[in-house]
Amino acid sequence: MAGAGGGRPSIFPTLLYADAKAAIRQLTEAFGFTELSVYEDEGGSVTHAELVQGNGAVMLGSQGRGGVFDTAMKGAGPAGVYVVVDDVDAHHRRAVEQGAEILMPPADQDHGSRDYLARDLEGNVWSFGTYAPGTGA
Repeated sequence: MAGAGGGRPSIFPTLLYADAKAAIRQLTEAFGFTELSVYEDEGGSVTHAELVQGNGAVMLGSQGRGGVFDTAMKGAGPAGVYVVVDDVDAHHRRAVEQGAEILMPPADQDHGSRDYLARDLEGNVWSFGTYAPGTGA
């Protein structure tokens, strides 16, 4: 199975933003992601970016650049992404300090996780919590 070994994630949420540069700032400053790579075209649009958090990553770019993926995503609406973090309360404090919109403060869940919900600048819902489901692999 492709991507099953080597400690590399095999699933990457992929998002398009009207203002990808602002999204990168928020994801790094408020939500603690680390910028791995950012590629821009001559006009300054983000053609591809990779941000990492723990052993996972998200890929993103600018809307309106054309191409098959951009066309397929038109009108697709916001996405929801779950990210595992060690200290939910500290992570939440950082997000609040950076002005992130919090939809649900940290709370213990019936399935054993402690998590909170936030919305990014363009409406995507991010869940940050302690639950790390196994894949059975």
